[in-house]
Amino acid sequence: MAKRFFELADDMEIQGRWLLGDPTDSQGREVDDPWQFTEGCPVAIGERFRIPIYHNGSPLDFTLTDVGGAPVVHQRVATIFAELAPDDVQVISVDIDGLPGPYCILVATRLIRCIDDNTSREVRYWKSEDGRPEKVGQYRSVSGMRIDPTKVGDAKVFRTWGWTGTLIVSEDIKEALVGAGVTGGKFEEVTGPSDLRPEERERNRRLMTLAEQTDAARSAFWRSLGRLDEEVIIPIVVGGCWPARRQAWRVIHRGNERTLLVTDGLSDSFVDRAEPSVGFGVELALETNEPLDHVEKSWHLQVLERVGDELAAHESVREKVKAGFLSMEVSGQGMPDSLLTKEGRVGVLLGMESSTLPVRFTLSAGEVRLVTVKVLMPVELAYLLEHGKRGRDELVRRFAQDGQGHLSRAWRQSVV
Repeated sequence: MAKRFFELADDMEIQGRWLLGDPTDSQGREVDDPWQFTEGCPVAIGERFRIPIYHNGSPLDFTLTDVGGAPVVHQRVATIFAELAPDDVQVISVDIDGLPGPYCILVATRLIRCIDDNTSREVRYWKSEDGRPEKVGQYRSVSGMRIDPTKVGDAKVFRTWGWTGTLIVSEDIKEALVGAGVTGGKFEEVTGPSDLRPEERERNRRLMTLAEQTDAARSAFWRSLGRLDEEVIIPIVVGGCWPARRQAWRVIHRGNERTLLVTDGLSDSFVDRAEPSVGFGVELALETNEPLDHVEKSWHLQVLERVGDELAAHESVREKVKAGFLSMEVSGQGMPDSLLTKEGRVGVLLGMESSTLPVRFTLSAGEVRLVTVKVLMPVELAYLLEHGKRGRDELVRRFAQDGQGHLSRAWRQSVV
């Protein structure tokens, strides 16, 4: 009988659950490499790690950390792995803030090249034109994973070569965890026949080709604006209203210590049509000269995300943006107090032209408008709402006169 294997993932649908941050040292500083625990090899241990709780809720027996995705497990879960697969795991005791219970980081120490490209739903590889030479030949994305169990040998716990974010366990370990009532994990089989019909696979192949062509052309345009940051990882969100059902953002470093954040997917081809298009025909850009130590946690990115979601969800908003200026308000949750209106919102002005950014760029399927996002101070928003188009034009004139242009800052003098 063929062996069966399963991906063990974090069940994010559990209501009222906790969320854990990445490991820190005894001084509360995040480890330099939060991904070291998922690379499929043993980890060198120095001082004892601590795990912060960044969202309080019910503790779980199995949880993946925020960015690095390290499995944090209760001691009883670690014991199951150590007993059933002693040669495949490393157990590292850790402290979780505010909890006395014994917890561990579970490291899978084996890395196996076993993904079956032919039966997986979709696989994409990094190519030389993607600008990441160190990744060429590795997987860029894998969905509906299937592995070849004949390549696994005697391993019961391992990571998949080229796509190490996936933790694979054998059927007997799955049964032991389920039998013990372990909370927090969910299982998806990665062995067996493909779940795709031939016509679905061909459709996916066309979609993948379209996506690769669009990604390459758009990345080339981003690089023309500055240094495209390949190190900052902003997790791609799967789902939602964006054309390809994936939400992504990029970071571009420009002169004068400016950082440009852009949406990267509003101009994707529509996934439900499998034909070339520029999606919504727009991408958003928010530029700042404020220092950004952690872009993925910045208020600037939150603004860009919220504006992008509004644009994706409402055709009327998209049409107004493509026609010219548009002002809107988004949730101010987590934003600096200086930007908040009395109602706890943040105002933005979309579509200001810039002397340093083009208004549009071209993909193979057509033109895309690059729409700037300018964050307004509360009094500026009030002025715009009171005076309408005349007030908007006056604000734009004053921004240019003041030398701010389309830049967004939380701490600046209002032009009103």
